[in-house]
Amino acid sequence: MKKILVLHGINLNMFGKRDPKQYGTVTLAEIDSRLRVLGQELGVEVECFQTNHEGEMCERIHRAFTEKVDGVVINAGAWTHYSYGLRDALAILTAPIIEVHMSNVHAREEFRHDSVFGQIAKGQICGFGADSYLLGLRAVVGALETSK
Repeated sequence: MKKILVLHGINLNMFGKRDPKQYGTVTLAEIDSRLRVLGQELGVEVECFQTNHEGEMCERIHRAFTEKVDGVVINAGAWTHYSYGLRDALAILTAPIIEVHMSNVHAREEFRHDSVFGQIAKGQICGFGADSYLLGLRAVVGALETSK
């Protein structure tokens, strides 16, 4: 069975409490649960990981390389816009990477318009709330199917 790693970055453990206008009231646990259910439907194993520590995220990405995960869905939060360390770690992976954001980052503050992961990600999905994650999972599974 293919394994998809879903990475949640800084402050995303606060979904459901943080700025409901931008992010809604869904919690990270609810998102993870929805991802696992969809993963079963799509015939993939989904593992979710969240941290507020950049080094921990980097270590988990390195482990993903060693484990040969088949695909990655990542919402790195604010790290998306400046973490070249995470970008370099993600670049080591040979698996497709889909970047997701719950809010439409292009309709927000200008600093959010740029992603340091953009050049290495297969694509970006943003602005659909929790569904951005589900669309991201579908996209990474689709990328795996077309690469056969």
